[in-house]
Amino acid sequence: MTPPLRETPDATVVTGAAGWLGSAIMEALTRDDSPWTRTGTIRPLVTNRAEAARLQALSPAVEPVIGDVTDAASLEPLFAGLPGTIDVIHTAGVIHPRRAADFERINAGGTITTLDLARKHDVRRFVHVSSNSPFGTNPHAGDRFRNEEPYHPYYGYGKSKMNAELAVIDAVEGGLDAAIVRPPWFYGPHQPPRQTTFFKLVRTGRFPVIGAGDQMRSMVYVGNLVDGLVRAELVATPAGRGWWIADARPYAVAEIVETVGRALAAEGFDVAPNRMRLPAVASRIAESADALIQRNGRYHQQLHVLGEMGKNIACDISVARTELGYEPAVALEEGMRRSIRWCVDQGIEL
Repeated sequence: MTPPLRETPDATVVTGAAGWLGSAIMEALTRDDSPWTRTGTIRPLVTNRAEAARLQALSPAVEPVIGDVTDAASLEPLFAGLPGTIDVIHTAGVIHPRRAADFERINAGGTITTLDLARKHDVRRFVHVSSNSPFGTNPHAGDRFRNEEPYHPYYGYGKSKMNAELAVIDAVEGGLDAAIVRPPWFYGPHQPPRQTTFFKLVRTGRFPVIGAGDQMRSMVYVGNLVDGLVRAELVATPAGRGWWIADARPYAVAEIVETVGRALAAEGFDVAPNRMRLPAVASRIAESADALIQRNGRYHQQLHVLGEMGKNIACDISVARTELGYEPAVALEEGMRRSIRWCVDQGIEL
């Protein structure tokens, strides 16, 4: 039986609102044909005036606030004067920073700052967007992260997201109603440049597949993720619960590359056969270099991604299905085609 949803709050605060996931959430909360449209106030946190103007154009209900999650004073206007019930969807964070120290400063520190204000303003529910990285990687292709998985963070990003989760748990013990959503690698409209690079590498046959490409990866279409996030907000569950939100099943890396190539071809692009195969040792060398660079306070995106490409990262979404009524509606090929069409509509060269 699908669990009932609570009434939407009088006000919704969204951090990281101009990012990939934040933009998808803002669209879902304001679009007339969305099942999640809000009638109350929506306060998105953005970093500059251009982002504020873009989001304010979505709806008269949108009241952007320019601020920084690491600066408590700049966040006060997010909550000032809001009527009635308030929910927070906390998506703000950094995945590929300039410096390794930014992981902890933004992902953990920014979450702590936002949690403190949420408690101060008596927020009804706080939904924190985490990651697979606090749990590391699966030991073999058949393993799946369970809902109650022990922490085993993967380098700086994983540690910072683990510390953010621990801060959420501490806030719950202090009386805040908070929940955690754990998405893996996501894809779909509003994508950043790194995802455009992914499409280009697949289209030109140069995406680096490690070995046979049989590593298993959970992914989530951004629209599926929004559905899971809003359900985590509106389904009444015990505080402190966390859920994996992903597509219906994990995909092998070779299947991902083949599917993206097929999606590009279906959208009218010429696609070269992918012949970029690297031995497993290439991924292990990249991972070792990544670890060394991060220990020295720096970060190199390409090395980190290559090191991770040889890993299995797959999760089990059965508890989200049972407790939240979550059911992923879009699978890989259709989701990738939607992402490609969005890029074309934006004039992004693939």
